Amino acid sequence: MTDLRTHLRGLWLPLITPFRNGELDEVSLRRLVRHYGSLPIDGMILAATTGEGLTLAPDETARLVTIVRDEVSGIREELPVCLGLSGSDTRELLDTLERTAGWPIDGYLISCPYYSRPTQTGMIRHFSALADQATHPVMIYNIPYRTGVNLGNDAMLQLAEHPNIAGLKDCCAIRAQSIELQRKRPARFAVLSGEDAHTYDALVDGADGAILASAHIETDAFASVIQLLTSGNHDAALRRWQTVSHLTKLLFSEPSPAPIKHWLWRTGLIDSPELRLPMTEVSPELAMQLDREIAARANAAATATAAAHSRSH
Repeated sequence: MTDLRTHLRGLWLPLITPFRNGELDEVSLRRLVRHYGSLPIDGMILAATTGEGLTLAPDETARLVTIVRDEVSGIREELPVCLGLSGSDTRELLDTLERTAGWPIDGYLISCPYYSRPTQTGMIRHFSALADQATHPVMIYNIPYRTGVNLGNDAMLQLAEHPNIAGLKDCCAIRAQSIELQRKRPARFAVLSGEDAHTYDALVDGADGAILASAHIETDAFASVIQLLTSGNHDAALRRWQTVSHLTKLLFSEPSPAPIKHWLWRTGLIDSPELRLPMTEVSPELAMQLDREIAARANAAATATAAAHSRSH
């Protein structure tokens, strides 16, 4: 287990949840964790939006966490693992926090209440109550286009003073709001971008890192963008970003995580691209686009390897 506050930076992966024949695919899950645990990610989020957390039964979520922690412990003991939670009933979420208090996780990513569209005061009280109860630190997930409500900066800055609220996954999609928050936030409050297509801009504006579903693909490249920007090498970071930026659009051209699951299935990381309703697999048209992109990247990698081998001889 790690201190989440010292790890909220860099590249975080909101891990997909593999299914097969309607069940949690534990074999593919272990394969995924071993794969990504060997790559330069700084943390994992489980059972959030990309992980289809709303379709998981409580016992499945418990198994998911146990399997991931088991695999992570054998690879990178210090890699933090957070659990995604969502809901519009504060009491129910408090019960969930109590039920998961002893789970082998390092923190929670909790989205703003959806559908009910509470006031800013309501959200301050909601997150304060959750943070008071939580055994592990809390990250807030502000994503208005999914929840129907935007947690504004006045409320966010009040919550940032809570000792058990460690940071934010920022998907507000309002750049001016994000920039203002970067300027006013306390030093101990981390901000990670969650807008895949706008990651580069968010990092330039001062985000501490990013939680990127797109980083299931070309993980090294996305990690290097963040590392290069952190070291001040903006020109190299931009060049690197330009090699992967179109993936952030392709992988979201139909509802996520269907395109990502198709890619991982085609490349052998998971045994099925299965999703749970109401999510469905990608259309035949997008499947063809993804397959072409996979083939093109495989050919480019093979060419680069051959060229490197030739130069070494």
